[in-house]
Amino acid sequence: MTLPAARRTLRPPAGYRLAASVRALTFSPYDPCARIAAGTFWWATRTPDGPATLTLRPTAGELVAEGYGPGAGWVVDRADAVAGLRDDLTGFADLAAAHPVVARLAAQHGGLRMPATGQVFPRLLRAVFEQKVTGKEAYRAYAATVRHFREPAPGPVQPLLLPPEPAAVAATPYWVFHPFGVEQRRAETLRRAAAAADRLERCADAEEATRRLTAIPGIGPWTAAEVVRIAYGDPDAVSVGDYHIPNTVTWALAGEPRGDDARMLALLEPFRGHRGRVCLLLEASGVHAPRYGPRAPIRSFARF
Repeated sequence: MTLPAARRTLRPPAGYRLAASVRALTFSPYDPCARIAAGTFWWATRTPDGPATLTLRPTAGELVAEGYGPGAGWVVDRADAVAGLRDDLTGFADLAAAHPVVARLAAQHGGLRMPATGQVFPRLLRAVFEQKVTGKEAYRAYAATVRHFREPAPGPVQPLLLPPEPAAVAATPYWVFHPFGVEQRRAETLRRAAAAADRLERCADAEEATRRLTAIPGIGPWTAAEVVRIAYGDPDAVSVGDYHIPNTVTWALAGEPRGDDARMLALLEPFRGHRGRVCLLLEASGVHAPRYGPRAPIRSFARF
């Protein structure tokens, strides 16, 4: 039996919902690096101290965090952030109260928190693959890439794999990614991002990370927002350039079935500081603008 190398008990607020909060850290129920099984969250990652697996398990109103592998102490020390328990909702209640839809969703999803992993490259890997394709195509590329660089994660749950080493990705020719459904443009973007991973991981906050990310050719506002929302738990990050989100926001907040980025940002402006949180609440509630014509796959056709 594999025993955890580190353990910690967390005390979440009343009504906290683990699965809803950490689901953003999984790409699908079949994510090779993270999963929710029998109410327990398993997350494999690389830390400055080495590979690690973190588990988060709710027990009698508490949250038990256990770490496996050389980086166990590192992930357990940050388990509260990964669980979303460092999420700062200061001022959001007053902002939400100004709009009936947002106020209702804030109350309905009061147990939802935004996680902050403190790690840029693992989320960047996924975000690059999500550029301009359907969610199904992006997941196929992501999962195939993780399995190509296959390295088992520490701990008792198998198969759980570590995300690939940035240096290994940077050294891989772009054509290796072709069988995974990744064209040269995205493959080269991923390789450039992997080469810059060390500098990206040293960013002090979401603002600095956004500047450094968008300085990399092939990475724009959409990709940067997707990354900093998870790496830093940035509640204000808005995925400008997404195919669906502008329509969702304009429909939910103004009753307009179609909208562009400018209209979306105008409607979100009263919630500045928590604009990304509003988008998250809309996603969690399943709000969608009316669809006309052929149905477009969800979370598809984002720009970069």
